[in-house]
Amino acid sequence: MDKIRLRDKEFKLFIPEKEIQEAIAKMAARIKEDMEGKNPLFVGVLNGAFMFVAELMRQLNGPYQLTFARYSSYQGTSTTGKIHEVMPLTSDIEGRVVVLLEDIVDSGYTMQHVMKKLRNEGAAEVRLATMLLKPDALKCDLRPDYIGIEIPNDFIVGYGLDYDEMGRAYRDIYTIIE
Repeated sequence: MDKIRLRDKEFKLFIPEKEIQEAIAKMAARIKEDMEGKNPLFVGVLNGAFMFVAELMRQLNGPYQLTFARYSSYQGTSTTGKIHEVMPLTSDIEGRVVVLLEDIVDSGYTMQHVMKKLRNEGAAEVRLATMLLKPDALKCDLRPDYIGIEIPNDFIVGYGLDYDEMGRAYRDIYTIIE
């Protein structure tokens, strides 16, 4: 589909599924190499990262431990600036390498907050893998360790990303038409 409509907004095709999967495959190869001989805990950040996490873990194809957590700072198309821990991490992270798996990093505040929290709770190392990065939207000193695709600061949906909880199930990524 070249265009989709979600509630009151229209979106056009931006990144096809094939391009997303190629970027994730490259990222998986780097992560696999970096995690050799370590016992990492992969933490998928819900809700948005579910499709990215599924594809990345398929590409990693190893004995890795995976769990999920959920943090929220968005309402509609903009961030609220307040980070709410909706579903906390329940796995033991003491002395472990934790790799956060995020769908998109824009302001960076949520992941900066979560990474600091995990270090304070005893993680030996905290790394961040993001499917998408909006470098122009970063508002803090955060550089993900693994980046799938860098994109402009446009509002996007699909492949796990939503607009008011709609549009997550699309295989491609769409950008808003203003």
